[in-house]
Amino acid sequence: MGLLDQYDTTKRVQLLVFVAFLQCAAGFYLPGSFPHKYMVGDQLSVKVNSLTSIETEIPYGYYSLPFCKPKEGVKDSAENLGELLMGDRIENSPYRFKMRVNETDVFLCQSAPLSADEFKILTERIDEMYQVNINLDNLPAIRYMTKDGYFLRWTGYPVGTRVQGDYYVFNHLKFTVLIHKYEKNNVAGVIGTGDGAELITTNDQNLTTDSPGYMVVGFEVVPCSVQHDSKLLKNLTTYSKYPSPIKCEPDKVSMPVKEAQPLTFSYEVSFVESDIRWPSRWDAYLKMEGARVHWFSILNSLMVIAFLAGIVLVIFLRTIRRDLARYEELDKEAQAQLNEELSGWKLVVGDVFRAPDNAEFLCVVVADGCRILGMAVVTIFFAAMGFMSPASRGALLTGMLLFYMFLGIVAGYVAVWLLKTFKSGELSGWFSVSWRVACFFPGIAFLILTILNFLLWGSHSTGAIPISTFAVLLLLWFCISVPLTLAGGFIGTKSPRLEYPVRTNQIAREIPPQRFPSWLLAFGAGTLPFGTLFIELFFIMSSIWLGRVYYVFGFLLIVFFLLVVVCAEVSLVLTYMNLCVEDWRWWWKSFFASGSVAVYIFLYSVNYLVFDLKNLSGPVSAILYLGYSLLMAIAVMLATGAIGFLSSFLFVHRLFSSVKID
Repeated sequence: MGLLDQYDTTKRVQLLVFVAFLQCAAGFYLPGSFPHKYMVGDQLSVKVNSLTSIETEIPYGYYSLPFCKPKEGVKDSAENLGELLMGDRIENSPYRFKMRVNETDVFLCQSAPLSADEFKILTERIDEMYQVNINLDNLPAIRYMTKDGYFLRWTGYPVGTRVQGDYYVFNHLKFTVLIHKYEKNNVAGVIGTGDGAELITTNDQNLTTDSPGYMVVGFEVVPCSVQHDSKLLKNLTTYSKYPSPIKCEPDKVSMPVKEAQPLTFSYEVSFVESDIRWPSRWDAYLKMEGARVHWFSILNSLMVIAFLAGIVLVIFLRTIRRDLARYEELDKEAQAQLNEELSGWKLVVGDVFRAPDNAEFLCVVVADGCRILGMAVVTIFFAAMGFMSPASRGALLTGMLLFYMFLGIVAGYVAVWLLKTFKSGELSGWFSVSWRVACFFPGIAFLILTILNFLLWGSHSTGAIPISTFAVLLLLWFCISVPLTLAGGFIGTKSPRLEYPVRTNQIAREIPPQRFPSWLLAFGAGTLPFGTLFIELFFIMSSIWLGRVYYVFGFLLIVFFLLVVVCAEVSLVLTYMNLCVEDWRWWWKSFFASGSVAVYIFLYSVNYLVFDLKNLSGPVSAILYLGYSLLMAIAVMLATGAIGFLSSFLFVHRLFSSVKID
């Protein structure tokens, strides 16, 4: 206490808080769930998730196929909003393990003879390459395999396979559970996520006991197709030992799927002590591949930025400064004579701030773009910090929704502030604009999701959003998002508008004929922002549609920052080019100069569908893919368009603030 006595009360509190932070930081790990201590013989519960396929992108419930069901009945686990929207359905399973108790030849169940419908559905799922997804202690089962000399990792295992026209089901599972001795110093301050949140205990005695305990640090599965002897199945009950040793040979299949014939399921489990510590147990899933490609993407973006920055530098330091210096050194008569001789941006001084066409709609799209941009920045930042790891299923999507809702206050403020600026301080119509901002993009999203949801309902997929979840989304929209947007609009009415540095003429200046259509230039300008992100876009698309884990959010944060810079520079350069040819209608063109990157993203999505998802089967799957891609493209267009518009607006305001006008 000698040191603490030297501080006053405030310093003591600060020191204690700092020490407490250090203690928490020593055990705080993201990603991950709360480490649960299992004693020898404790029961471990395996949970099952939806069946998924990269060929259809339509998830189905695990028990939609004739698998064994738990004795106590099927029960859903608690799920967050993000999990429901992603189509995850976490349910209990009949698989039961006991910590450090190896078991072999465990009989699970024998199904009833397959009906014609069950046989048809099961063979369809095998043809469509559906995967079974199971979890233990919040860890997905991982499967290792070697193909063409490459070592591959997959989560889950296939329902079955087809060999020479015959269907076979993987009915015997060989589980390996990697365990590590429980370490007390791993517990302090760890955040609970996912299934692990159900296991949080606050009893310090349980955490400091000296009795032996273990943590699950790995979960592997090897699926096999095994033909059981029907004579040996008589009088067997669930979890009984199968009388004959079961050989699990992954390269051989012997359990055919036939109509009017039952299916028999069994499993075995072994526990292996591992050097993997609990904080590192997700490394097998999150191993970053292609780091050089990510760095190449960043280098490519930096080159584009440097090129555009050079153009901007030339515009500012050479052209504009030279023109301003020449313009301001002349007297009034010489200026009038020069105006008759010169052409360029100086001649549109009386029209450059003329209100744009559809000014209110421009306010709406820019405001919604700022909202989406803010949501993306905050979400990617927290994901890069590790707060939205794959261990927390649905956390990323849930966070995006929450950030989008609460940023409604920013969207409302921006919309009304722009409207007030366009109308030279008039406040009429601010409530209407705020309301349109609150309903524009959410309305588009709900329309697309509702159409896609009807398709999923018709397919009896777990990816269909339940009616109750739709009701929750509507309540969040109208009870939180809309009021916050209106509140932001009200705050915008109280804030000062941006004063224009020059007066606008009553009669609009005629725009001379252009050599090239300015809209064509705006469309072509989107290629530069697209060039900064198309490499990272491939990894994101693979994560969404090919079931790969995406966790390089640090790279994504850098690429996103570079994208913002490129969008601002592209829009600024194009706006200056328009003004130089005496085209004062720059408002919407500055928006689409950077926003047109969304067109290329959607075209890339179509290309990805044709060449990378060429095995995607059925029109429903293609419509789902294109629908989600369209929604993503619209969101990108609004966000990047807002960047381009605001940067051009500030550039034009600064440029004409330097011109002396009597």
